[in-house]
Amino acid sequence: MTNKAFQDHYPDDLSYCYGCGRLNEHGYQIKSRWDGDESVARYTPRDYHIAIPGFVYGGLIASLIDCHGTGTACAAAHALEGREMGTEPALRFVTASLHVDYHKPTPLGVPLEIRGRVIEAKTRKVVVSVRVLAEGTVCARGEVVAVMMPEHMKPESASVNS
Repeated sequence: MTNKAFQDHYPDDLSYCYGCGRLNEHGYQIKSRWDGDESVARYTPRDYHIAIPGFVYGGLIASLIDCHGTGTACAAAHALEGREMGTEPALRFVTASLHVDYHKPTPLGVPLEIRGRVIEAKTRKVVVSVRVLAEGTVCARGEVVAVMMPEHMKPESASVNS
């Protein structure tokens, strides 16, 4: 795995997402990286991410799948163009569709591993299959359809932060 996460390449103006924004001090700040042909992120839910005693709130699981999927889409799009992340123009993806299946209750208090695999990659659309594991057991699976961020959503001053 490389040291720099996908999200660390996002321009400052596009780095405030609650799930993956490195500049959102209240967010999860997940960090996704390539691990062979899969992407991986790790996150340990806090005590307040509770659903019922001992188990993680399902909304957290969905948001981890969502943000890891869009980060993976961004990295895949750069690879498709044959260029490094952090080069201009900056590519940023948003969620067009999110589907989550919960397989087992996710235990609270253990690190989670979020793994993604690119299913389809086109210039403006990337589909990523994601699974969330706790202690090696798959707790949830999801699919993220990510699309290139529309121009009207981009701040005028978005710049690359390498």
